[in-house]
Amino acid sequence: MGDLVGWLDILVFLAFVASVMTVGLWKSRGEETHSEHGAQDYFLAGRALTWWLIGFSLIAANISTEQFVGMSGKAADWLGMAIASYEWMAAVTLVVVAFVFLPTFLKSGIYTIPEFLEYRYNAFARTVMAIATMVILVGVPTASVIFSGAKVITGNFQGLVFLGLDLGDITVGCWIIGTLAAVYVFAGGLKACAWADLIQGSALILGGIVIALFAMSLLATTDPEELIQTARNDEVTVESLREAGPIARFWDLNKGPLPDGKTHMVRGQEDPEIPWTALLIGLWIPNFFYWGLNQYITQRTLGSKSLAQGQRGVVFAAFLKLLIPFIVVIPGILAFNLFNRDLKNDAINRNAIILSERSPELYHRLSEGMKPDLQDPRNRSDLEQIQRHLATALVRPAVPLYVFNDTFAELHPEDAATIVEYGRQQLADRIEITIEPIDGTPAEQLANASQQLVSQARSRIPDQIAVETLVPHDYDNAFPTLIRRLMPVGWGIKGFVLAAIFGAVVSSLASMLNSASTIATMDIYRKVRKEASQYELVTAGRVFVVLFVLIAMTIAPMLGHPAFGGIFTFIQEFQGFISPGILAIFLFGLLVPRAPRHVGTVGLLLNPVLYGVFKFSPSIPVLQNLYPLQWIAGWSFLDRMALCFGLVIAVLTAMTLIWPLRTPVKLPVNEKMDLESSKGAKLGGIAVVVLTVILYVIFW
Repeated sequence: MGDLVGWLDILVFLAFVASVMTVGLWKSRGEETHSEHGAQDYFLAGRALTWWLIGFSLIAANISTEQFVGMSGKAADWLGMAIASYEWMAAVTLVVVAFVFLPTFLKSGIYTIPEFLEYRYNAFARTVMAIATMVILVGVPTASVIFSGAKVITGNFQGLVFLGLDLGDITVGCWIIGTLAAVYVFAGGLKACAWADLIQGSALILGGIVIALFAMSLLATTDPEELIQTARNDEVTVESLREAGPIARFWDLNKGPLPDGKTHMVRGQEDPEIPWTALLIGLWIPNFFYWGLNQYITQRTLGSKSLAQGQRGVVFAAFLKLLIPFIVVIPGILAFNLFNRDLKNDAINRNAIILSERSPELYHRLSEGMKPDLQDPRNRSDLEQIQRHLATALVRPAVPLYVFNDTFAELHPEDAATIVEYGRQQLADRIEITIEPIDGTPAEQLANASQQLVSQARSRIPDQIAVETLVPHDYDNAFPTLIRRLMPVGWGIKGFVLAAIFGAVVSSLASMLNSASTIATMDIYRKVRKEASQYELVTAGRVFVVLFVLIAMTIAPMLGHPAFGGIFTFIQEFQGFISPGILAIFLFGLLVPRAPRHVGTVGLLLNPVLYGVFKFSPSIPVLQNLYPLQWIAGWSFLDRMALCFGLVIAVLTAMTLIWPLRTPVKLPVNEKMDLESSKGAKLGGIAVVVLTVILYVIFW
């Protein structure tokens, strides 16, 4: 088995996966797809979910490799604890959803979030949101979760062949994960997902705690001479680290001043991802959209047995969200402290793939320190990809340019200079290059020069260049490295942790497939086939599950290309095109009774146009000379989302003032739903908000 995984680990892994799927399918047995409630049973678990199923299912559906790969990667990079705002602000968001959004949705008896738009606005708004949600759900988060899940799991099965399949291959991993998720969604619908989530959500939290404890234990025994190389705090010394325990070591290594310190929840205005301004408005937008209006999350709450059960489940999930940074974010920071060299070597492979594809001649010029280790078997798939690029190099019309930061230049000074000179040569025949001398270290000068080359090329020949970023460390590999390096082989512990993470991937994926098929069936197919029977609707849902998983499994392996710039950023940035507009029209639909019906259509169509203009204006010739747009394009994506949200709200407000409805819209009422609110959930919600404030004070 080698040093990655043992037979006992494999047996534990397979036993866990098999048991979870068996329980999910067993609990969903006896579903009557021919009955008058067939679609409700399949898509909403018969509206019979209790609070503990809802709570664990929300967490299992949410926490996946988007967090374990993407969020821990951002924590290992410069963001540190600041990335935890996605989790802790989500806890407050969930409390609001439980008492503001959920009562209206359960009272109306809707199957899908887009369905609400037809009752409140019009059929066009419902159709637009349904199609947009379905396409984005399948093409972005579903494919991303499949890829990032395969990235974590396959790294621990390198060299293992089963039934002729190379389990260490990313593409094979993508197809295995997608197929297993589709199996129990196809057979059991939401009920199968919820029961599987109960087990997988519990195992996920336990597995995360195990990894965090192993990381802290290793931190306590690692040589301070090695740890000091990753310090963000100028005051820490080898002697002080030698005398400190693991928690003190963590703080001392990472508590440096901004922008270097990693223990801060608040980042400076110049931060490209989570500046302090994003905490005011920008970060709330994807949070409220995700937890209140995202079908694959809210489908659990729509299946609540009663309003009280739904509220208790949502507040329980809010409490669990407070724990997630301790098992995802902090281990991500520790991965950089403990395995800095591993992440550096992984980055060499990543950069080599880019260079061999775009610039074979430059790749050959670089030192061996910029190329994968030929003796490391884990580099096999990367080496094969590089060799294909070099053997099939094509003449490309775009000029390849490369940017990097000063850390990269410090690690590879001679290669950094070669890359800058290569960029000069590529542009010499096209434009006049002027690079101003920069005061500072040589590394800073080189990094600045690479950025100035790109800046000048973008201002003169934007349609003729292709820009790639070279990184000093592969931060997305932080959590997979923790598993590979920390978990003992052959004891079964590693098998359990891998199974828990694999279960999280399958849970999230199954939830997405179930929700996408629900939207496709109830918002689109049923509109076309108004006379469709319950059996036909369930059958259509299953057909859509198969179709969507095939599409996502085809897309997923492509996300391994470094051009996506980190899986977490890829997912979050894409939300900017839809979430501000959707949140705006739902707030008007829920809170402004006299908002005219056509504001739904305007809000849905206006936001992607605004966000697209703000994001891509540097690449659009007619907009390149408009300074305000160029300035906005440099903002973080969260600040751009906040601007879009504000503009859409302003437009909808003006429309409401000019064309208010004479009488408020009457929504349908589900007479069978118990709509009595839960007093216990209210007290729990208050406690969650107080705990969140305390955590922000500690890590401020």
